[in-house]
Order: sequence, then structure tokens, then C-alpha cells
Amino acid sequence: MEQHKKQKTGLSRLFQIAGKKKGLLIISGILSSISAACMLVPFLSVYRILEELLKNAGNLSAVNRDYMIHWGWIAFLGLIGGLLILYASIIFSHVAAFRILYGIKMGLARHIGKLPLGFLNNTATGTVKKNLEQDVDRVELFVAHTIPDLVNAAATVVIMFIIFFRLNGWMALTVIIAFFLGTGLQMTMMFGKKAQGTMKAYFDSLERIHASAIQYVRGIPVVKIFGQTVHSFKRFNDDLYEYRNWAVNYCDKFENGMAVFTVVLNSFLTFILPVGLLTLSKDPGNMAFALVYLFFIIMVPGASAPLYKFTMLASGTREIFEGVSRLDAIYSQEPIKEASSPKRPRGHDIMFENVSFAYENKAETTRVEALSNISFTAKAGQITALVGPSGGGKSTVANLIPRFWDVTEGEIKIGGVNIKDIPTEELMNTVSFVFQDTFLFYDTLFENIRVGNPNATDEQVYAAARAAQCHEFIQSLPDGYNTLIGEGGVFLSGGEEQRVSVARAILKNAPILVLDEATAFADPENEYKMQIALKELIKDKTVIMIAHRLSSIKNANQIIVLENGRINQTGVHSELVEKDGLYRRMWNAYNSAYEWSLNIGGVKA
Repeated sequence: MEQHKKQKTGLSRLFQIAGKKKGLLIISGILSSISAACMLVPFLSVYRILEELLKNAGNLSAVNRDYMIHWGWIAFLGLIGGLLILYASIIFSHVAAFRILYGIKMGLARHIGKLPLGFLNNTATGTVKKNLEQDVDRVELFVAHTIPDLVNAAATVVIMFIIFFRLNGWMALTVIIAFFLGTGLQMTMMFGKKAQGTMKAYFDSLERIHASAIQYVRGIPVVKIFGQTVHSFKRFNDDLYEYRNWAVNYCDKFENGMAVFTVVLNSFLTFILPVGLLTLSKDPGNMAFALVYLFFIIMVPGASAPLYKFTMLASGTREIFEGVSRLDAIYSQEPIKEASSPKRPRGHDIMFENVSFAYENKAETTRVEALSNISFTAKAGQITALVGPSGGGKSTVANLIPRFWDVTEGEIKIGGVNIKDIPTEELMNTVSFVFQDTFLFYDTLFENIRVGNPNATDEQVYAAARAAQCHEFIQSLPDGYNTLIGEGGVFLSGGEEQRVSVARAILKNAPILVLDEATAFADPENEYKMQIALKELIKDKTVIMIAHRLSSIKNANQIIVLENGRINQTGVHSELVEKDGLYRRMWNAYNSAYEWSLNIGGVKA
């Protein structure tokens, strides 16, 4: 979505989002206005019939029955025509709404995909979920229903008051004064600065509930294990109470205004009765005014319905204003910049040159230094292992290679080219990941593997699964490769999920591979299979391996020991274990851990 020097807001921004779909909305609005006019035809028919009856009040036998039946049919046709045209209006608005909905969701997904990982790290999952679902769905609801209804109600009110003023200006003015008397206070409360702040608080509260609810659901196993209640999740509990307090305060704030508005809007007849009686008392024989007065008595109570509807719909626009502003808040996040003069790497060596990086949260104005002055070269076709204490910067180094974030200082080069000068799509095709925490989509195992290469043939998918040592367990499942993963399907063990992730990476066949503790969930029985799979995967590739099991990187061509975001040591295993330093202490601690046993009553278990 284009960014303008002066960002539009509210309805103008919504129509800007609508883009080419504005034509459908205009057609919908025109049809809705025509429908409103048609729906008032029965009132005109009533007026003509009353006119005929009053004209012959002294001799009802003289009433023109054909004339009355004629207007009865006009009323019927007006009502049916109005409903049909309104139906057509809603069809146009729904077509526009769902096209806009699709465009916004796809646009948001594409935009979020171009943002650095820092955006998602600093934004709760529940907040993003709410933006993509509820805030966008509000736009669909507003476009599909609220806009046609607003136009219909507005057109009805305008046409009715034109009729009122043509019939009798004083009584029409009385109705308008009564209307503004009731709505004035209410509108001031609904659209004032305090109301805008209230709506922002409402959306903030909902986002916090979504975020904490997701966290709570994920933590239910822990809550149940320790026999705790919802109060053990203080954040979720506090967010629920905060929303409750907001709702109560909101109702209190608008209670008086809403009461006055409702009473006045349903009492139009109370205002026009004395005015009409006073006018009629001056000229009791004025049959023309008597007809108008009778028409007002019949029609004015009906005016309250479209006025009430129009007011309620107008007040509902506050939500869409806030929802659109939150969508724009995502669009305002700058994506990772593409190079103005793209270059292609001449090889697959990875070079870090004096790289420093800090995690920043602009919303909370926090900055955490993660890496400081890191320099090393990972040669093509070799394995470079990253080890060190937790929080040392290993994962940060790995995540900087595919530009999940951009470095604060220094340069990262692939094949002699700064990664900022490599087109993002090519960079993503150059680097493949096997994460410690594997994510599988709610889809078949076959499609989960083919994520690595959407254009792969069936045979290539099967070959990748065999190479990753997961063909055997997949075949043992009820539906084989067509088995659904997740809810409604089956759940795999951690080791099985990681082998599926390895199969993806084999299928992608990128020249650079990052392994983030790829054997973390493998039990002793399956670790051998994982090693075979990884041996197939790393063949002839530049490999960055993050490892906690030091035995898995003994044969690495280069080991880089990171501590507190700095390089502590560099070398191969045989060299580093001979030197007195962090790596040797880690190696000794690692070996001691394998000799550990539980001592019960003097007997080792």
C-alpha cells in the first residue's frame, strides 16, 4: 500500500484502501439510495389515500375505490422494488467487501513477510492475529453492511425531511430540533477527544487479551501440572479485569446521553402534537392542514427508526477508524530495504567483518547489545560450528546471515558481496535453515516437505524424505504421506518433526545451510538416523552449525566460541581442548554431565 506524505485517516483512508473497488461501493450506494426512496413510496400512498378519505369524509360512498386500490398497488410495488434494489445493493457491497478483504489480508501478509524479525519479536502473536483477523474483518463488515445501511438510512432521513418541509415547515422544524436535542449531547460524547481515547483503550485492551490468552493456552500444561488456577497466569487475569473495568466505565460514561437520546428519539409525536393542535385551533376548518397534520402523526414515529439506525451506524464508524489506524501502524513499519543495484554472489563463503548488532524495541525505547565486533570467515564446503554459553550470540549470528535483521555496524558478505546488495528472494534461495523448534503447517506431510521446493515432483519429495530418514515412519502412518499434521490429524515426536524439517532443507538444496541444534530432540535410537540425514544434507555446502552437544561438532573445520556477544576462541576441536580456556571448560562439563547419575540411598541409579 502506498505511503503518502500526509496519511489519510478514517473513511477517506478506508476508500483509499478500497482502491479500484470504489466503483462497486458507489454503485452499492446509489442503489441503496434508490431503495430508500422506493421504501418511502408506501408513505406517499398513505398520504394520497388519506387525502381521498378526508375529501369525502362527509360521504364515504363517494370515495374513489379504484383510486385507492391504485395507490395500494403503488405502495406494494414500491415496497417490493425497494427490497429488491436493496438486495442488489448488498450484493455489490459484499463483492466489494470480500475483494477488499482479500486484498488487505494478502497485502498485510506480504508486508509482514518483508519486515525484519524484530517486528514480530516486539509484537505479541495475539496482537498480529487480531490485526489480521478481527481488524480486517471489521473492514469487511463495515463495507458489506454498514456503508449500504448508512447510505440507506441517510437517504431515508433526507427524503423524509424534504417531504416534511414541503408539507409544513414548522412541524418539520420541530422534529429537527427534537432530533438535534437528543443527538447533540450523544454525538459530542461519541466523537469527542475523550471518546477517541476510549476507543483506543478498547482496542489496546482487546489486543492484550488476545496476546495473554494465547500465552495462557500454551501454558495450560504447566498450570495443570502445578495445580494452579487462572490466577497463576496473572497477566491474563489482569487483562480480563482491565477489559471488564473498561466496559463498565464505558457504559457509565454514555449512560445519561444514551437515555436522553432514546427518550427524545421515541417522543417526536410529543413535540409535534402541541404545534399541530395550536395551528389547527386557529383555523379548525382547514382540511388541507388537517391532512398534513394526520400524515405527520402517522409518519413521524416511523422517522425515529432510520434516525436511530443512522446514529448508531455513525457511532460504529469509530471502531473502523481505530481498526484502520492499526492496520496502517503495520504498514508504517519499514521493510528490509532492497538494494538499488543488486549484485549476485561469486561464491558461497560467508564473511563477518567487524559486525555489531543490538536488539532494539522502539516502542519501549530499549536496546540490548547482542554482538560486538565479530569477524570470521566460514568457507564454502566446510563446517563452521558456533558454541558457547546461552545468550552468547550464536543464534543471532545465524539469523543475521539471511537478513532476519540488519547489522548495526560492519558487514556480512556472501561470495564477496554484502548481503544488503543481494536481492532478498535470491538470498532466501541461497540460505536454508533447520531450526531447533520446528514448525509444521496444518497440512499433509507431503505438502509440509514440499515447502522446501514448491515446484518439486512427487519423486523428489519421496527422495528427500528417504535421505532425511523419515520415509519409514511416514509410511507407517495410516495415510502415509497424505497424513494430516496437527489438530484433526496426527502429532509427531520432536525427533520426527526435525527429520521432516531436514527433508525440507534437502529438497530446497540451498548452498548455505544453518543448523540450529538440529539433533536436539533426537533420542539415542534415532540420533544415528539424524546423523545420516544431516550427512546427506551438508554435502558440498557451507554449513553454520549451532551446537550444545559438543560431540556433534568434533569434526568441524572451524569452531567459534562466543561469549557475551564476542568471539572468545577460534580453532578446531583438537586445538581448543588443549588450550586453557572456555571451550575446554565446556568440554569437561559436557563429559562430566554424561557421567552424572542419580544416587539413591547410596546406590547409583
